[in-house]
Amino acid sequence: MGRGKIEIKRIENLSNRQVTYSKRRNGILKKAKEISVLCDAHVSVIIFATSGKMHEFSSTPLVDILDQYHKLTGRRLWDAKHENLDNEINKVKKDNDNMQIELRHLKGEDISSLKYRELMALEDALENGLTSIRDKQNEFIRMMRKKITQTQHMEQEQDQLNCHLRQLEIASMNRNMGEIGEVFEQTRENHEYGQMPFAFRVQPMQPNLHQRF
Repeated sequence: MGRGKIEIKRIENLSNRQVTYSKRRNGILKKAKEISVLCDAHVSVIIFATSGKMHEFSSTPLVDILDQYHKLTGRRLWDAKHENLDNEINKVKKDNDNMQIELRHLKGEDISSLKYRELMALEDALENGLTSIRDKQNEFIRMMRKKITQTQHMEQEQDQLNCHLRQLEIASMNRNMGEIGEVFEQTRENHEYGQMPFAFRVQPMQPNLHQRF
């Protein structure tokens, strides 16, 4: 049994709408690729989802397709601002290509075609770069030595503080021991004093009777 005909209208269910969009988008891009290969056609497809995400396929550069569209229809999709932007993009691409070439030369690649003056300029650039690298290395070494020296000074100060703290602890212990010794000596003296013998003489409360007579 074949599938029933689907009514073409907006799908209200968000989940179903996203699934349908994903399937049909992939189908359209697949068909565009197939027709470009099978028929040697110039195809360009751009699709924007409701979220703003873009999906595209172009068998040839999009700029070429737009230029061909301009020639055939006479409609200008590119104004002066966009043309200037396109020129700026081309300039940036050209500068990037030149930088890639210079980078290969700095690596020693593709230098067989360079002239003597170009080789001399390349050598100067390498020497200047090497000098800058060495200066940066020396600066880094100085910073590391400074940090090491600061760390050593901090360690020395910490050792001095620990030594001073130990001296204070020892002095405090000696002072406490002296106080304990004084208390012990005082206690011992009091104990010895309490054991000393005393002589008592009893005085009568009344005079002797023989003295009365």
